[in-house]
Amino acid sequence: MEKETQELFGSFHKNVNYMKERLAVDKSFDIIQLDLEYAGRKMALFVIDGFAKDDILHLLMKFLAQLEPEEIDPDPLTKLLRTYLPYIEIDQSDDLNQAADLVLGGPAALVIEGLDKVIMIDARTYPVRSVAEPDLERVVRGSRDGFVETIVFNTSLVRRRVRDRSLRMEYMQIGRRSLTDICICYLSDIADEQRVEELKDTLKQIDTDGLPMAEKTIEEYISGRHWNPYPTVRYTERPDTASAHLYEGHVLVMIDGSPSVMITPATYWHHLQHAEEYRQKPLVGAYLRFVRFFAVLAAIFILPLYYLFSVNPTLLPSGMEFIGPNEMGVIPLLLQFLIAEIGIDMLRMAAIHTPSSLATALGLVAAIMIGQISVEVGWFSNEVVLYLALAAIGSYATPSYEMSLANRLVRIFLLLAAAAFGLVGYVAAITFWILYITRMETFRVAYFWPFLPFSYRAFRDIFVRTPIPLQSKRPDFLNPKDPDR
Repeated sequence: MEKETQELFGSFHKNVNYMKERLAVDKSFDIIQLDLEYAGRKMALFVIDGFAKDDILHLLMKFLAQLEPEEIDPDPLTKLLRTYLPYIEIDQSDDLNQAADLVLGGPAALVIEGLDKVIMIDARTYPVRSVAEPDLERVVRGSRDGFVETIVFNTSLVRRRVRDRSLRMEYMQIGRRSLTDICICYLSDIADEQRVEELKDTLKQIDTDGLPMAEKTIEEYISGRHWNPYPTVRYTERPDTASAHLYEGHVLVMIDGSPSVMITPATYWHHLQHAEEYRQKPLVGAYLRFVRFFAVLAAIFILPLYYLFSVNPTLLPSGMEFIGPNEMGVIPLLLQFLIAEIGIDMLRMAAIHTPSSLATALGLVAAIMIGQISVEVGWFSNEVVLYLALAAIGSYATPSYEMSLANRLVRIFLLLAAAAFGLVGYVAAITFWILYITRMETFRVAYFWPFLPFSYRAFRDIFVRTPIPLQSKRPDFLNPKDPDR
């Protein structure tokens, strides 16, 4: 949808009144209008209190106060922009609507008598937390900085690591009312131009009032399959992880107000990689990756498989008869699993809403309730608690939080299929899951790549953390312009 424009009027007072009415200066205490007069010309400065850097605006006003009328004649706009307003981020606009929208984002608008342009001074600052290590992507060795909620800070964190002249930071706004700042980041010498243009076209087609949930709202617009539990983009709060994906040919999407950067496209296996694997020696990293894959597989399959062995002991090979509950408990086994799954999710949500000072107490209560009292009263058997704990550990070992939630739903689906149809249902459910996930696509890329379509080099790099000097090729599914690293 095209935005309505309004050119400047020939009257200074009409321009000021239009800006004043559009910004509702009289109805919002934090929108400030300063009526000024410098160099014999009337001026009006519109700014948001709390966004403006007072010291910079005071310095610019000091320069203006020293001007004489003849110093800015005969071309006052050019002389003000190039000589008498010494600031880096300064621009001009011939659209009053655009100027008002920019003011709501933080920059100051200076309307000057006799000029047909509005001078925009981007002297803004946002309340922002310090750059700290992300909680979800901690590493033993490595940088401790992470993305924050301010988009300019996030772009600078990437620039610090990618000093490439082909690095592009393309700006756009999404949301009719929110006018949320978006940055599309990629290396033009590497990234596939068609994929970049398709992403930009998709983002431009988003027509909504605003982005209340920032990156998650955008993901729902660009992913397409709304009821698909699996994430089609990867999130990261680490600048080094984002930079590494840029060198491969991925495209990043940064959203102002969110510390999470979207990495597109992202396959199933991208969600199972972690920076810690590349902060260790290759052999150690390969071991850590193998353990992580094992934990993820256990999180998906161990509970349904244990249920099958418990209700059908004949499926167990000889020597493994110890698998299965010694005491079934008062509640049926399937109901025990479902209650425990819901209970763990309740505890997870409670932990999110619990203050840090009470988190330890919550953990003790949970351990007593699930690990001791629930077994003693007959709600759960000891084996159910054990295997449920293994599945929970596997979920928490998954680097991607979104992927762990999707795998949890798959686990419940397999459990219900095994309970309803036995071994046939379990095998059929796994087959359906594999077919579903292999048919998925993310930005024209097979979600289960490099299995389908199969790529030996990528298959090796995914399952074995190969040394960096041996990774001489970029992933071919990204169709990079420069395939050699």
